[in-house]
Amino acid sequence: MTDDGRRTSPVEHGFPHLETVRAAIRALFRALTADGVRAYATSLDPAEAAFGPDEDLHLGAHRVASAVVRALRLPDARMVVAFRPMRDAATVELAAGPEYFVEVDDRFRVHRRDLAAALAHEAAHVLLHRLGLRFPTTADDEVLTDTAAAFLGAGWLLLDAYREDALTHQKLGYLTPEEFGYVLARRARLFGEDPSPWFTSPRAYEAYVRGRALADREWRRAPLAGAGRTERLRYARARRAGAAPAHGAYRFGRGGDGEVRVSFPCPVCGQWLRVPTGGGALRARCGLCRTVLECDP
Repeated sequence: MTDDGRRTSPVEHGFPHLETVRAAIRALFRALTADGVRAYATSLDPAEAAFGPDEDLHLGAHRVASAVVRALRLPDARMVVAFRPMRDAATVELAAGPEYFVEVDDRFRVHRRDLAAALAHEAAHVLLHRLGLRFPTTADDEVLTDTAAAFLGAGWLLLDAYREDALTHQKLGYLTPEEFGYVLARRARLFGEDPSPWFTSPRAYEAYVRGRALADREWRRAPLAGAGRTERLRYARARRAGAAPAHGAYRFGRGGDGEVRVSFPCPVCGQWLRVPTGGGALRARCGLCRTVLECDP
């Protein structure tokens, strides 16, 4: 058992890629703009990702692929799906389009309920390719891809594909289950969405709850007005000392006028904001995602 009560598992848990995930969300807002991100307010409907018991494999795969493409707002992208034995779940050939060729591992011929999840990751690759958005390393680029799929409405499928019991385990994508939950929770708060009813996997729901707890804590950190009493007292001590704590949730500095200011990341997009301290409650508007935040700096 782990310290938090979970069974030891070959599936990685926790938040090892958290800073890359946050950078990915910020990069999406920069690439798409605030209005562009908000155009993804509707998530992929579970019914569109489902396979009927008697549905033809290839026709169904192309139907689901089309649904994923629409969810990621790629209406002119046609995904051609083929099956073959593979080490990875799927891969996509990133060409100029408008057709993109996706190869999917043969196991999805049988495990069709997770085919949409594999296609969501590959379609996110297509979207990022068209945006010209990528991270320097392959590992970080895959985290960016999973984050984009989840934050833009199709990647809840990747978390739902996570299943684990005493005998078996399965996880798709490069984020941990908790990191998927974290991204989905940040999306849920932005759009007033609750993905909980969509999870068919109890373990996926548990991971979502753990990720949501972290995302919620970010809305209760000083200098945001939602910070709790203990956090407010800790912040007040740090402000008097002019020294931010080691966790890096905020930092202090002086403006050209000598006034002390506090910088902190926007809990929606991660852009760092800077406001004066000691003047009482105020509203700060994020220049990147245009969210108005209630602050008490």
